[in-house]
Formats: sequence, structure tokens, C-alpha cells
Amino acid sequence: MPGRLEGKIAIVTGGGSGFGAGIAQKFVSEGARVLIADLSEENGSKIAQSLNCSFARADVTKRADWEALLQTALDTFGALDIVVNNAGSTYHNKPTETVTDDEFDMVMNVNVKSIYLSSSVLVPYFLKNQRKGSFIQISSTAALRPRPGLTWYNASKGAVSTATKTMAVEYGPKGIRFNAICPVVGSTALTHLFIGKPDTEENRAGFVSTIPLGRPSTPADIANATCYLASDEAEFITGVDLEVDGGRCV
Repeated sequence: MPGRLEGKIAIVTGGGSGFGAGIAQKFVSEGARVLIADLSEENGSKIAQSLNCSFARADVTKRADWEALLQTALDTFGALDIVVNNAGSTYHNKPTETVTDDEFDMVMNVNVKSIYLSSSVLVPYFLKNQRKGSFIQISSTAALRPRPGLTWYNASKGAVSTATKTMAVEYGPKGIRFNAICPVVGSTALTHLFIGKPDTEENRAGFVSTIPLGRPSTPADIANATCYLASDEAEFITGVDLEVDGGRCV
């Protein structure tokens, strides 16, 4: 049986670890050809090699790197169908008045400017070629049910979700879909920053207690949801915040 993404070509940012690596693995297993983009050449190339897919080092806050990603996808695969904006960052959970200018700039650049650049560079490709496409941003439950101590991270993800809905309306008539996935906290390289302490089962307990299904999210959870939104099964789905959160936002 053909995979759910058979013949489709995807860029996955932040694909060298965590949710991004899980998404890349799921996409490959479903027949997609994947270009992993990551700031870490070591992590990205390692995952790409293990999945037999392509890798390009990229800083998602730089226009030139997005232009290079598009060219690499076209040179390698001849086309592009799916863009997963997974790369993200945060600062250490702490009182809002202690957040520094550098920390604010970092979350806005990595989490928001990257979405701006993604659409600015890649949407013209789909329009010029009259090609349908699917953009999927990894937002957060923080966009919908923000917690104290991460004000500007929450705000950055709110911007991601709002921009996604706006572009869904704007580009829907052109056959380009935009959706966002909102994970609840999982165990990734950023988890210790979200909870403000080491990422241990004991320290995650307070977060997990707010999740009706009783556990954090996993890369597989996020990958399965992303695969659905990227597939033709979701061809009538656009502009949604899909909560993959075990009931956290109910």
C-alpha cells in the first residue's frame, strides 16, 4: 500500500531532534521525500543519515537560508509540497519583569520571524507554479492557555497561530493550506526551560497533573497529527489550531 504522503516533498525545520526528528521519521515512513533543516549540522545530518533523507544546515531567522532551502529542495527533488515550521526556542521560565532584551528578541526571531520568512520566500513558489501546498506550524498550547513565567514565549506562539489563520484565509483560494499544531509539554531539549527546573519525572508532575490523559506529549503524537494535516486526507482542513495535548486546553 502506498504511504499517506507518497510522492510528496517536505521541508522540516528543527528536524535534528525532538518533535522535528519525529515528524521527519513519520514522513519518510509514509513515503515523503524529506529535507531536514537544522542549525545543528551534527544533529541534523545524523538524523538525515539514519532516515536516508536530505539535510541542509539553516538558520530559520535568515532570509538567505530560506532561499537556499527552497533551491536545495528544487535541485534535489524538483518540487516542494509541504513545509513544516517546527524550529522554535524559549527562555528559562521566570518572572516576566526579569526577561532580557536578548531573550525577547530570540523568541520573537526564532518563533515568529521564521514563519514570516518561510511564507515570504516559499509562498511565491507555490503561487508562481499554481501548485497546491501545505504549511504546518508547530505552535503551542501556550498560544491558547498561557502559563505565567513565559509571557513572551506565549505571545510568540499566539502570533504563530494568528498568522497561520490569516494566511489560511488569504491563500485558501490558491489551494495553499496553513494549519498549526499546539502540543502540550513533552520531553525535549527545551523542557527544562519551560518548567524552570531540570527535566525529571518529578519536576514534570505539576504540568502532567493538568493533562486529563495523564502524560506529556511525545514526538510520535506530534508527528502523527502533522502527517494527517500534510496529507490529502486533510485537503479540506485549513486555519486550525490542532490541540495535541491530552485534553489540556479543554
